Amino acid sequence: MHARFEDNEATDEGRTGTQMIHRCAKLLTLITTNNRTGMRLVDLYKAADFSRPTAHRILQALVTERLVRQDSRTKKYFLGSLVYEMGLAAAPQFDLRDVCLPFLQRVAEATGDTVFLTIRSGFDGVCAARAEGAYPVKAFVTDVGRHRPLNVGGGAVALLSCFEDDEIERIYQANKLRLERDYPRFDVATMWEHIAHARKKGYFINEVLEVQEILSLAMPIFDRHGLPVGALSISALRKRLAGSFLREKIEILTNTVRDIQAELQAESKEGEA
Repeated sequence: MHARFEDNEATDEGRTGTQMIHRCAKLLTLITTNNRTGMRLVDLYKAADFSRPTAHRILQALVTERLVRQDSRTKKYFLGSLVYEMGLAAAPQFDLRDVCLPFLQRVAEATGDTVFLTIRSGFDGVCAARAEGAYPVKAFVTDVGRHRPLNVGGGAVALLSCFEDDEIERIYQANKLRLERDYPRFDVATMWEHIAHARKKGYFINEVLEVQEILSLAMPIFDRHGLPVGALSISALRKRLAGSFLREKIEILTNTVRDIQAELQAESKEGEA
């Protein structure tokens, strides 16, 4: 009798644990589907057919684990930073590169400049691909495969600007000693100014710390759920990123990012078919 009781108890615990996993997955699926606009607690528990206390309890646990975040102003729920990190680990790193390579080459040919694709790896930005334009002065500000703190570089900061402030602060604290050691010109107050600029404009113009004669123009790339997956940037001499040159290259980069995002959405739908 005693052994049978233990077996029944284990079965009940397993059933409860499985139910909780299903409930977490349902809430995460709902948030994923509506990640661009976010979802309120009332919308979530009604759509999931949960009680309000159950949905709230699960959501708070997901927030603690960084799988979900809650906007402090609107109180809406969005996918958290850990989901982004898990997505990078789950998908082959160079899938995005393979999609973007033809577009990088297109931008390089249209502008004559050097074009880079930056992705996130932990607390770092990584140059995943590069294309060279015909202009004789090459702006090789980084090499393919090179890791730098995510707080440094045009593409990296454009990507960083898409994260929540608390995640940006976490990344900065993790990189603080490296930044002080390797980038003496780096300034955290300037970093936040750059982030505000990128958020307002939708693009970021960066003064390259290592080469003062070079500027970078960068824009983030989003997947179909509105999550930032990378950034595209053009690096060139200052005079080639000013006036009419700058306006032209902003338009080229905007159109290219739009086309990349459409391609990513199409590939994602094919993968689900």
